[in-house]
Amino acid sequence: MANILSVENLTHHWGDIRLFNSLTFGLEEGEKAALIARNGTGKTTLLNILAGKQVPDGGTVTIRKGIRTGYLVQDPVFPAGKTVIESLLSGDNELIKAVRDYEEALESNDQALIGKMVEKMDAMGAWDYETRVRQVLDKLKITRLNQPVEQLSGGQQKRLALAAVLLEEPDFIILDEPTNHLDIDMVDWLEDYLSRNRATLLMVTHDRFFLDRVCNVVFEMDDETLYKYTGNYSYFLEKRDERIDQRNQEIDRARNLLRKEQDWMNRQPQARATKAKYRIDAYYELKEVAGQKTREADLSIDIKASRLGTKVLNFDNVSKGFNGKTLIRDFSYKFAKGEKIGILGSNGTGKSTLLNIINGDIKPDTGSIELGETVVVGYYRQEGIKFDENKKVIEVISEIADDIDAGNGRRMDAAQFLRYFLFPNEMHYVPVSKLSGGEKKRLYLMTVLMKNPNFLILDEPTNDLDVYTLGVLEDYLDRFEGCVLAVSHDRYFLDRVVDQMFVFQDGFIKVFPGNYSRYHEYIKENAKPAEPKIKKPVAEKREPSRERQRRLSFKEKKELEELEKRMAALEEEKKALEEMMSSGAMASDELIKASERMGVLLKELDECEMRWLELSEIEG
Repeated sequence: MANILSVENLTHHWGDIRLFNSLTFGLEEGEKAALIARNGTGKTTLLNILAGKQVPDGGTVTIRKGIRTGYLVQDPVFPAGKTVIESLLSGDNELIKAVRDYEEALESNDQALIGKMVEKMDAMGAWDYETRVRQVLDKLKITRLNQPVEQLSGGQQKRLALAAVLLEEPDFIILDEPTNHLDIDMVDWLEDYLSRNRATLLMVTHDRFFLDRVCNVVFEMDDETLYKYTGNYSYFLEKRDERIDQRNQEIDRARNLLRKEQDWMNRQPQARATKAKYRIDAYYELKEVAGQKTREADLSIDIKASRLGTKVLNFDNVSKGFNGKTLIRDFSYKFAKGEKIGILGSNGTGKSTLLNIINGDIKPDTGSIELGETVVVGYYRQEGIKFDENKKVIEVISEIADDIDAGNGRRMDAAQFLRYFLFPNEMHYVPVSKLSGGEKKRLYLMTVLMKNPNFLILDEPTNDLDVYTLGVLEDYLDRFEGCVLAVSHDRYFLDRVVDQMFVFQDGFIKVFPGNYSRYHEYIKENAKPAEPKIKKPVAEKREPSRERQRRLSFKEKKELEELEKRMAALEEEKKALEEMMSSGAMASDELIKASERMGVLLKELDECEMRWLELSEIEG
């Protein structure tokens, strides 16, 4: 395999802190590598340097001549004044330019210009590319192509930036947290896309399922050094433990030998003068090894929750909607002490609405909610909180409380609490603006846990946290004696933490007993193989027996049969239409009509699928 990337003696500092020192590594063509390190150790800085966005303090980065590089930054920003489609098709790729000109011609409805652009698309064979644009946008749920980009949320902008990178079809793809702001269906699709793509890949991600299934190389940055493991994430975990054990044994041996050499060095200089210089040099090398730490500074969360009584939280026929759309319909549930529940659902299905109702931020339209007297809610929001970027780190904590109850009679001041969460003394008076994204999230987690909540609401808690901190958080939640309600697209996190699922669909919340993998297996087992395009039904809700006895009427059964025939016909028409649009043989006016028909088809298919799901759940 040919070499794509060569890095030699790369060194960089952040202020007085050296992030990495003399890093030397490379990537071969087709390798798919993950970069793993603790928050604040320079992962994003390293990616910026590799992508040419930042200049290192020392060393060289060489990307093979002729290689096109695509870079997804952690927090993309698009210039205002452009639409989604203009921002998406802003690259220098000739195919992108052709498709962009064609889309603009369609928008202008200038028949002469459309004809000219059709000829250009024909000449370049760009119709397949235009189809891929539509497919990628559909998978990432980017639908309003003429919407001003400044109106997009942060998550929508991240998905748009991801689409732009993938559609440029670079030879070398660099991705910084690509799964943030993607739902599980999108993550599944991206996982499959990158696995089949021939491009060389380097990415930072916390999604351990994603790492396991996509990557065949793992780089670990630790103690200013880079270690390479040829294998997936599971292999990395095994070999990393072996590396640490071996290093600890070497340090222990060096310390034992150092005692003897120290006696020799402590003798009079005259006694050493006749000894070999190599032994003196070896002594200092031995002393350097023996001075290393045998254990890493690991975070270990052990903040005790407030006492939780028998009555926790009761929902009785709660409904809530906005702008005529019902997001939660007749939801009844009694939360029990110790329950840990994961939440699944597409964007806009009401997940955040439920969390905000529990937190008291919004009121339900109908129904009632009873909160136990001993319940203390801790709400970790996806968007975090807006820190004053000029404040010092220690001020963020001390302004909430300077005397923190850690449980079991332990109390900490702000400085002790920061050290407990691996913020060393030299970081206490650093402005918040200097923290990495992951460090800010860790600081935010501290502000939630220091109030000793016994009902934790976690909205995408895994975003921006490194895999080590995630493991510690999962251990803490496993021991947590209160209730946990978590929205997450991180399948590994859901498997590790939760024991049942709330599945949001069409305004209803279905309760499934089990973690994400059990739910996923249930969906696979109950999927209809003859209808691969149809969204699969969700797990049956544990409702009163009268609902379980509900069966389809004769009329509904006939409707279900007709829906299946109709969807098959629509799929066939859609497939034929895609082939015609990709052939390059259609006139400009025919193309416009075909595009309009495709929009009608997709809308009708979606409506049919939704109705099919309603009927098939009753039938099941």
